[in-house]
Amino acid sequence: MNTLRIGQAYRTGEAVDATTEPTRAPPAESEAGVVAAGVYAGGRRIKDIPVEEAGEWAKRPGHVVWIGLWEPSAELLERVQAQLGLHYLAIEDAGKAHQYPKIERYGEALFVVARTAQLVDGRIAFGETHLFVGRGYVVSVRHGASTSYAVVRERCESCPDVLSQGEDYILYAILDFIVDNYLPVLEAVHAEVEAIEDSVFSKPAEQVDVERLYTLRRDLLRIRNAVVPLVEVCRRLEHADAVPIDPAMQPLFRDVTDHVLRVREDIDALREVLAFAFEASLMRGQAEQTAITRRLAAWAAILAVPTAIAGIYGMNFEFMPELKWKYGYFLVMGLIVTVCVTLYWRFRRNDWL
Repeated sequence: MNTLRIGQAYRTGEAVDATTEPTRAPPAESEAGVVAAGVYAGGRRIKDIPVEEAGEWAKRPGHVVWIGLWEPSAELLERVQAQLGLHYLAIEDAGKAHQYPKIERYGEALFVVARTAQLVDGRIAFGETHLFVGRGYVVSVRHGASTSYAVVRERCESCPDVLSQGEDYILYAILDFIVDNYLPVLEAVHAEVEAIEDSVFSKPAEQVDVERLYTLRRDLLRIRNAVVPLVEVCRRLEHADAVPIDPAMQPLFRDVTDHVLRVREDIDALREVLAFAFEASLMRGQAEQTAITRRLAAWAAILAVPTAIAGIYGMNFEFMPELKWKYGYFLVMGLIVTVCVTLYWRFRRNDWL
């Protein structure tokens, strides 16, 4: 089966052979931190196993042990390490949820770190996935927010022919799932950005909108920092001379690289839109402040006329010739009204009022 067919079968969950999957053995009693632990042969699940049997099954030709862990304890990681011979440096990294996305090679085994993103109560939450891949085994360690990989396991199990490709295919399936899960997060961010962007031009920007724009831009930067290193990880997986990956699987990892690049472009585009919306909200706020300042200045200029005249006539001088005019009051009031009306008309004409 060619690699294109393999990828299509995995994405659609299509069973690519007509044989009937044998009845699955009852799952073994689970323990804290172990999400699933099973043995596969020929692309089919043979049985669920405890961690203590992983090493024995992984050594059997044609068998693959797939273990999923969720925030495991140090003691559980040490037990997995003892069974599969994992490198102690990789185990040390897997116990800490603050690793940078990377790929490291330890002999014929790989250690891959990827960052995950998920919407939790309308906010973007981040997590990590650590993958141990070697001959006969795959171990995934999840920390923080991430979608369960049960979906990946079900898709792979529904396609025995593609799952028979072994641990390299499982690695591809998990990485592809991680990258695809960035898209719903970006779509939600895009919808929220459009709503805020429309409100910026329809009504005065509120403090909540400005703060949300800043938060979204910061979260997008964090997603970008998680996505960009995955490009290099996937590119290394494309080259069999760099890492111990079956050359037939290279096109699949190239497909993941294309998805990562598209996600990176979407993030950059969203960050630009957020920057424009943020700048537009600030400019709109400044324009509103300028308009208010001009109105206040215009009214201050109008009120300055009667204030100045009243101030002059309020001086306590004994000899002021205007005080003896019979029609002086009417003349002064007419002058005040004329000047104020003229100023008001000019300010209105210049859009100051």
